[in-house]
Amino acid sequence: MTGAKDTTALFPSGQKAPADSLSLAERYTAEESAPGFEGTPLPYSPRTDDAISLTLLACFFLSSVALYRGKRFLTQQMKDFMLHRERNSIFDSSTASDVRYLIVLVAQTCVLSGITFFNYFHDVRPELMEQASPLTLLCVYVGACFAYFLFKWVSYMAIGWIFLDSTKTKIWLESYFTLIYYVGFALFPLVLFLVYFDLSLAGLLVIGALILIFTKILMFYKWVKLFFHQFATLFLLILYFCALEIVPCLLLYRGLARINDFV
Repeated sequence: MTGAKDTTALFPSGQKAPADSLSLAERYTAEESAPGFEGTPLPYSPRTDDAISLTLLACFFLSSVALYRGKRFLTQQMKDFMLHRERNSIFDSSTASDVRYLIVLVAQTCVLSGITFFNYFHDVRPELMEQASPLTLLCVYVGACFAYFLFKWVSYMAIGWIFLDSTKTKIWLESYFTLIYYVGFALFPLVLFLVYFDLSLAGLLVIGALILIFTKILMFYKWVKLFFHQFATLFLLILYFCALEIVPCLLLYRGLARINDFV
């Protein structure tokens, strides 16, 4: 330290010594005190969010357990959907564990749908992640998807109670939930590509639209098999696919957009 002070003293007053003549501690102190060394914070990215990573890991674990323990049940559900077998509802004839797998997979679909909306709005309106907590936004989107599917379930129950046979209504609900948990299986790789491989916004819209259209086609197929026995039931077709399929999707999107505006 004495040598460093002696070297500094050789220079005129007000003039700094060259960096080579300063000690390591003095250079570190000078760099810390010098302006312009503050780093720019990195923008938020879902791939670095621990909450999203843990959620996806939990979804993978739950779907693996459901496939391992309930694969016979899930396979039978798809066969019944495609072959249209007239029988009692699954909620009357299956075990509690089978229904538990179905509920878990439907909940997984809601969570993955919420993550998909989260990534979409992160790409469209990235300033949202700076004005609100990303975890709060994720919980809001997942909650909105839960509310959407709950609304659909209550609406199907109400319209079936008014216009349709109770047995066919239960079969329709069973078929609807079968589609929902298979949509969850399709969403899982999509969400992985969104979060960890930076899938483009155009790719997200195209794949999401394909999944949605294919799901609606399967629902239309099941509806025709169940209810379309005479021309008068065409009114129910309009009621189901306009009031209960198209309008709720638009309301969900507009509701999330209004929540973002509020934030």
